[in-house]
Amino acid sequence: MRSIDWDGDAVVIVDQTLLPHRLEWVRLGSVDALCDAVRRLAVRGAPALGAAGALGVALAGREALSGARSGDEFRAAVRADAERIARARPTAVNLTWGVEIVMRRVDDGAEAMLTEALSLLEAEAECTRQLSVRGADLLDTLHGGTHRLLTHCNAGALACIDWGTALGIVRASHERGRLAHVLCTETRPLLQGARLTAWELAQMGAPYTLIVDSAAALSLARGMVDAVVVGADRITANGDVVNKIGTYPLALAAQRHGIPFLVAAPESTIDLRTARGGDVDIEERDHDEVTHWGGQRAAPDGTAVFNPAFDVTTADLVTAIVTERRVIRAAAGERPDA
Repeated sequence: MRSIDWDGDAVVIVDQTLLPHRLEWVRLGSVDALCDAVRRLAVRGAPALGAAGALGVALAGREALSGARSGDEFRAAVRADAERIARARPTAVNLTWGVEIVMRRVDDGAEAMLTEALSLLEAEAECTRQLSVRGADLLDTLHGGTHRLLTHCNAGALACIDWGTALGIVRASHERGRLAHVLCTETRPLLQGARLTAWELAQMGAPYTLIVDSAAALSLARGMVDAVVVGADRITANGDVVNKIGTYPLALAAQRHGIPFLVAAPESTIDLRTARGGDVDIEERDHDEVTHWGGQRAAPDGTAVFNPAFDVTTADLVTAIVTERRVIRAAAGERPDA
């Protein structure tokens, strides 16, 4: 199963907002539909967003072509749509990366742009497989025997086309017979851990337990975890990690208790143009995500809300960053830009 693909005429995604109740594929036949899917988190996760950005620009090329545009008019129309796609979620660097990769072919026309987007889709799917094996190898080096892991948010096949980053490492360890157990956080306020990660772990037959976010530090303190493994939405040049809100306190707790903290992400998530995590524009989402539960108000009218989607984990808290090409020992001073 791929969480995002191309069916010959449109982008096809698994609508992640419907899980775990329904597994449903949705066709996105326009740039407007794709931008809406990105904003409402129907498609999410760094590698999947990279593919969405690339395929979205390919859609833009087809739309411009169908409007009988050519030459400068074609390029201007595609560039305008590409900017809209890149702005749909500002923090995740892969979305902009995917847009920029395909925009390099805008002078070659719509078909060349689609070919480039499809090539990116295949390459990203394969690189997460390589990353997963490298991460499982690292876990085996860091900890003998079987592994008890803790993960946050969702960084599996749903977020990564068809394999996974953090959850890809979990999957590779499970297939080796080296996975003892997984604790997955619910991941407030949209419950990506409860809705998506728990669903994926059940699909792969891995032993897991769902915990509330605030129980994670206690789990580490009680010695229930051998390593924390998370994904990333952006990694800056100095090794700071931007990931789902709640990642930073996990890293603090892991350091306090001497537990390895691993970040799994493809090279495309490393943003060498941004020096440090403090320079990243952190997306803030709708207040209703916090004040409402199951369609019902859970807080008094007029309650002020701070709802950042991401936080920044500084490099000194990160034992290692695992990509498809390398292991970066960030806490030991190794940098992605070295």
